[in-house]
Amino acid sequence: MNSIGENCNDLKKQYDSCFLTWFSEKFLKGETNDDMCAPFFKVYQQCVKKAIKDLHIDLKAIERDNLGTESENKVPPSNS
Repeated sequence: MNSIGENCNDLKKQYDSCFLTWFSEKFLKGETNDDMCAPFFKVYQQCVKKAIKDLHIDLKAIERDNLGTESENKVPPSNS
C-alpha cells in the first residue's frame, strides 16, 4: 500500500523494510527493542504529517462518531 503522500512512498518502503527485518529477525526471537527502525519511522512520520497538512485532512473528523446522528447522511464538504 502506498503512503498518503506520494512523495513519502520511498520513506515508507524504507521503514517497512526495516520493520519486516526487525519483526522476523528480532521480535519473533524474543527481542522487543524496536530502536533499529526508529530513525526511519521518524522521517516517514514527518513526511506523512506534512502530507496530511498539505492535503487539508482534518484528523478530528476521522475520530468523530457519526453513526446514528444527523451528520451521518450529510455529504462532507469538498476540500477542493
